[in-house]
Amino acid sequence: MNKHPTVGLSVLGLAAAALLLAACATTSPETESALAQARAAVQGLEAQPLAAQTAGKALQDARQALAAAEAAAQQHKKPEEVAHLSYLARRDADIGQAIIAEHVANAKMAQAQSDRERVLRESREHEAALARQQAQQAQQSAQQAQLQAQQLQQQLADLQAKQTDRGMMLTLGNVLFDTNGDTLKPGSDELVSRLSQLLQEHPDIKVRIEGHTDSTGSDAYNQGLSERRAQAVAMALENRGVPQQRIQAVGRGKSAPVAGNDTAAGRQQNRRVEIIFSDPQGQFANG
Repeated sequence: MNKHPTVGLSVLGLAAAALLLAACATTSPETESALAQARAAVQGLEAQPLAAQTAGKALQDARQALAAAEAAAQQHKKPEEVAHLSYLARRDADIGQAIIAEHVANAKMAQAQSDRERVLRESREHEAALARQQAQQAQQSAQQAQLQAQQLQQQLADLQAKQTDRGMMLTLGNVLFDTNGDTLKPGSDELVSRLSQLLQEHPDIKVRIEGHTDSTGSDAYNQGLSERRAQAVAMALENRGVPQQRIQAVGRGKSAPVAGNDTAAGRQQNRRVEIIFSDPQGQFANG
């Protein structure tokens, strides 16, 4: 029989207090903080739309580690064990977040590469379409130029122009002027009109109008007469709308005969006006 019952009760009270303190130790602020961080990390991973699709293994591991940490806390296991399991849950959640971030970055890179390839493809297609358009325009321009050249040749042929080493040339005899005169006869209107129409239809063509005489008379007289006759033809074309800058009028006097001046027939051939036509680029042939 125990003679000191109060001593036994004290021992039991101390043991109960020790057990209570041990239980409280498992729910210390450090343990609760570790669990709270682990829960937040796992919930953050679960909130990611791509978690199950791209980081399923990490998500599963994080959930399992968090469940183990919470179970350890409820079972009043050592704080170190609860903290370690909470750490594992956070680590797995962070791994899942990293996997998702890498997946998103790779997707953005793939999209950027796809956009770049699309832009390059569209650029190449645009350049190809532009090249086709330019080629078609060049072909049309060439065809038009060829047609205009054919029309020009036909019109010059109708005027009885001849090909020479100086280009296409139309020779007009002394029928445009009276003897020793420099005023165009009324009968020359039709010819001048046809010339002006040809030049208006072919705006890149230029003409050089050269007056020539026979050897009768002085050099000064013949030079002046040839210049006035060339200028008279030039003025007639200008009056019909041909720009002055497309016309050159020069007098050659008796310096360029095409026949002998010792006969009347030869002198008549030398009394002439020559109209020399440029090429379609406005250039005159050498000679």
